[in-house]
Amino acid sequence: MAVNNGAFRALADPTRRRILRLLRARRRTSGEIADAFDSSWPTISRHLAVLRAAGLIVRERKGSFIEYDVNTTVLQEVIELLLDAVPDRSHRWRSNIARSLPSPSRSPHR
Repeated sequence: MAVNNGAFRALADPTRRRILRLLRARRRTSGEIADAFDSSWPTISRHLAVLRAAGLIVRERKGSFIEYDVNTTVLQEVIELLLDAVPDRSHRWRSNIARSLPSPSRSPHR
């Protein structure tokens, strides 16, 4: 599996997990993401940079805006790695989680 420790470090922060939850619903501009937090723009920008460096999100320029989206391929790898650590007796639980994951084909970035 190609997941690096940076993904786990990125996921350790509650603000970054909240950003991923926002992006799970739909793509958002950096301004839309920043508006969802009480933090300053530079703080949110640093969180976005950490998530990008970990491969958990991707960005795409749309005119004068930059849109961010979840990189479901990497996120699925992280989740699968975590699920592999769960004993096999929890097969039904693992299957339910796997079905709830976003489809990797949701966007051309995956």
